[in-house]
Amino acid sequence: MLMKKEGFPPDEELVLCTVTNVQPHSVFCKLDEYDKSGMIHISEIAPGRIKNIREFVAEGKKIVCKVLQVNMERGHIDLSLRRVSEGLKRTKLNELKQEQLAEKIVEHVAKAKKMDPKALYIKIRPPIFEKYGALFPAFEAASRGEVDLATLGLDPVIAKDLMDSIKSRIKPPEVEIIGDFTITSTAPDGIETIKAALSEALKVKGDVSVRYKGAGTYHLVVKSEDFKTAEKMLKEAVDGTLAYAETHKAIAEFKRQE
Repeated sequence: MLMKKEGFPPDEELVLCTVTNVQPHSVFCKLDEYDKSGMIHISEIAPGRIKNIREFVAEGKKIVCKVLQVNMERGHIDLSLRRVSEGLKRTKLNELKQEQLAEKIVEHVAKAKKMDPKALYIKIRPPIFEKYGALFPAFEAASRGEVDLATLGLDPVIAKDLMDSIKSRIKPPEVEIIGDFTITSTAPDGIETIKAALSEALKVKGDVSVRYKGAGTYHLVVKSEDFKTAEKMLKEAVDGTLAYAETHKAIAEFKRQE
């Protein structure tokens, strides 16, 4: 659906564009997120000297640009393609994909209630954008149970329908922390000591797993919905394992993988 934003984009914003016209020294684009057009000067297409501008752009191509300057009086928007790194491009495209998912949820609820999707979007947009700036961050927070959309000022019935749809379509992001234990023991029952030490890690409440890698190395994986909880789980698992190994005269260490 990708609803249009109002007004002009602010300077430095990344915007998805569709190339509409390629000239020898400039490129004209339609801003997909706004009802506006912009221009890229040849110097902002790519670093270095450009012999043929069409090696980089063509009519109909989707590109991510950075807004350099906006002249609201004239309606001019200067854009840059060369100032958008691959990392920034991936981040922007992922944000758009997420926002389209959120809009699909609105569309689903609207159709179920026999409403016009655009009318519903316009109705819920102001209170959500005021706090979150976009639909998806609000919907993601709702999926984690951090916010009830009704508390943002939405109609309680619509908020409930949205919450139900969100929970079935947006899964909370998962944080994974991994690392390796190295444990050795020269005691006659050393194998049992190592197993008991690793079982301390598995006592931690949550998604914790341990598997043997070989040569006295054991791979630990901790998963959670948020980084803070994952870190706490990791600390409990590592501290418990190392403490047990030490008290039973086994040599153990843990190395976290970044």
